[in-house]
Amino acid sequence: MTYRDVYQASLSDPESFWMTAAQAIDWVTPPSRALFDRGDDLYEWFADGLVNTCYNAVDRHVEAGRGDQPAIVHDSPITGTKSSLTYSELRDRVASLAGALVAQGVTKGDRVIIYMPMIPEALEAMLACARIGAIHSVVFGGFAANELAVRIDDCKPKAILAASCGLEPGRIVKYKPLLDGAIEFANHKPDVCIILQRDQDQAELIPGRDLDWHAAQDGAAPADCVPVEGNHPVYVLYTSGTTGAPKGVVRPTGGHLVALHWTMKNIYNVDPGDVFWAASDVGWVVGHSYICYAPLIHGNTTVVFEGKPVGTPDAGTFWRVISEHNVRSFFTAPTAIRAVKREDPKGLERKKYDLSGLRALYLAGERADPDTIEWAQEILDVPVYDHWWQTETGYTIAGNPAGLEALPVKIGSPTVAMPGYDVQILDEAGHPQKPGELGAIAIKLPLPPGTLPTLWNAADRFRKSYLSTFPGFYETGDAGMIDEEGYLYIMARTDDVINVAGHRLSTGAMEEVLAAHPDVAECAVVGVSDNLKGQSPLGLVCLTSGVNRPHDEITSECVKLVRERIGPVAAFKNALVVDRLPKTRSGKILRGTVVKIADGETFKMPATIDDPVILDEIRAALQTIGYARE
Repeated sequence: MTYRDVYQASLSDPESFWMTAAQAIDWVTPPSRALFDRGDDLYEWFADGLVNTCYNAVDRHVEAGRGDQPAIVHDSPITGTKSSLTYSELRDRVASLAGALVAQGVTKGDRVIIYMPMIPEALEAMLACARIGAIHSVVFGGFAANELAVRIDDCKPKAILAASCGLEPGRIVKYKPLLDGAIEFANHKPDVCIILQRDQDQAELIPGRDLDWHAAQDGAAPADCVPVEGNHPVYVLYTSGTTGAPKGVVRPTGGHLVALHWTMKNIYNVDPGDVFWAASDVGWVVGHSYICYAPLIHGNTTVVFEGKPVGTPDAGTFWRVISEHNVRSFFTAPTAIRAVKREDPKGLERKKYDLSGLRALYLAGERADPDTIEWAQEILDVPVYDHWWQTETGYTIAGNPAGLEALPVKIGSPTVAMPGYDVQILDEAGHPQKPGELGAIAIKLPLPPGTLPTLWNAADRFRKSYLSTFPGFYETGDAGMIDEEGYLYIMARTDDVINVAGHRLSTGAMEEVLAAHPDVAECAVVGVSDNLKGQSPLGLVCLTSGVNRPHDEITSECVKLVRERIGPVAAFKNALVVDRLPKTRSGKILRGTVVKIADGETFKMPATIDDPVILDEIRAALQTIGYARE
């Protein structure tokens, strides 16, 4: 079947489409139907089925005779270690840890916070919770104590699973003091903390509350898989909210299993037994869906990588991992590829490794600029697929279904809507736009299986955040267009569309132009206040390693490029060279924070910022051109 046939079938008869897809999952009690309409624009999938996520991700592969296949390969250039766990070993370790949780009184429906670095135990912790029907909430390891406290108070965990530390190039991040501080701040107190002591830092345990990871398992009976309803949450993952209070995205068990299994072959084009690698972190949705759950549910080997794209030890570390572990499909963020390109623009490191097993590179997490895609295509000599999704959806909204039918790549587009996603472009009044016209990207309800049914204990906020702008639609918060062939283009976050003298302009389109300048490694365009025009665009550019021309020459070339390619309507007059851009730990550029600094407004330090010092550097740079006045 072609993509078009499959996609149409998913929209015209979603019931039969998803019931067929559900047959790939081992149910204790199969669901009687796929979609349950709960009224008031709320929907659930496979709600009356009984199933267990851990059984489908681990035990069933052992029972099918694949217990000796590696399930997890751990590669840590920071510690200089590599190891692997078979499906049989993973089952035993997960059952043992789950038994330790049961011994501490954790049962179905209880919440457990996981605060861990990129080590196999982080996945074991997630799977152990899923095994007994506990709802996990992974918080990015090393997150500030007050942010962790907010999440403790929101989900009220009975237990917290944490490591003593995480490792960054050249430094140890001690997790335990942050955890202790968070519990002190929080109104809710967990009953128990189970701490994995890493060699690099031995944490002090608090008697009566803290247990050693291994000691907690001694004498505890291994736990069996507990069947849960299809609408039972497997996890809650917090994503930043505009009000400052994080939003707890709920992930339902049944739809999560069905949808993720479907994606592994149809989108990522891997077969059971193949090695799949998502270079992300378990703290982000990519880590949940494509480091932990999807590869294991599908019977793949997943790579857990503790390192950085550059500096651990060099810009060739990605290529080494792909070569050594025979990775078939590789998934990372454009920002990681840009970091490699900035350090090694000629791709010399790539030449040291045999990448003949690699079939494709997948990019997501932010807009992939054409320059980065073209560079990666050239040095890797495999298809480079941009795809677009959100924490809320848990998997691809728009992508290239390479395992079903590899569609022609149009650079700048994440390709087409995936089955179940009826993606439409709407104007401010909610009317559909013509092909090629910019508007808000919305998805007609119901969303497909595995996407968020609501927010944790915040149904009203769920409606207000996603369902109120366009009745009958989920509002993505992104702006873009769909061309005549159905290819989607994500131009910007809705709030990154700037209004210059009455013209609505996409900052993303300007960033594409700047990124095409040979000396520019990375860039961001923001709209700063302008008394005359309302807003005017300002470009921040980071230069490629080794470029040492005068900055004013480069910036004037950048201004000229934008004026040539987008036209005088862009009113693009200001570009500024900076050493680095402020980003979240997952690589998203903090454009909104840059705007507030430029406009001299007060702002809250973003919880997810990678390095707060960058904001001072940006302020100082902006002051040299008359912005960021105190």
